[in-house]
Amino acid sequence: MPSEHAGRTGGETVEGTAGEAVDTDALALKILVAGGFGVGKTTLVGAVSEIRPLRTEELLSEAGQSVDDTGGVDHKTTTTVAMDFGRITIRSGLSLYLFGTPGQDRFWFLWDELSQGALGAVVLADTRRLEDCFPAVDYFEHRRIPFVVAVNCFAGARAYDEREVSRALDLDLGTPVVLCDARDRDSGKDVLIRMVEYAGRMHTARLLDLVG
Repeated sequence: MPSEHAGRTGGETVEGTAGEAVDTDALALKILVAGGFGVGKTTLVGAVSEIRPLRTEELLSEAGQSVDDTGGVDHKTTTTVAMDFGRITIRSGLSLYLFGTPGQDRFWFLWDELSQGALGAVVLADTRRLEDCFPAVDYFEHRRIPFVVAVNCFAGARAYDEREVSRALDLDLGTPVVLCDARDRDSGKDVLIRMVEYAGRMHTARLLDLVG
């Protein structure tokens, strides 16, 4: 797994184990998928990953009922206790490594480790429990990690447009808000492309500020 948000492997073409040509100049970017409990982080990573995703889910226990707010997600029976991991190739030579963060407060000590070397993040939001993504928004804003807010459109939830969500979360001007279905691969891929484009602009602007 990469320790930096962008890494290249050498700029050569070598023969893989199956005899196919492998581009060693490929670029791998680290992206976090964050948000509140039960918002769909594991679902999104699993939907877009081209490999079998790594999951660290455990069944919800009676002991956890006193600390995990399951209001609005009563059907949820498992929870991520460390991270989810998946990979998706956006185009030839560009892959994303996806790290899904745990949503509960008691696992936030893992966020600092997971965020090391991240290009940016996707903050998943559920309009039925919009306040649950405030901690993730605050975390990335304070650390100046570029992020987009992706509203997971659950069936039966009241529909809000991007501007309404941006105002409700008091986002910094220019922070993208997109609507998505975390179960749908194409929808999730669109979110990730938007994230990479936005993070690229932000990092470029910061570099220009430094040299200017």
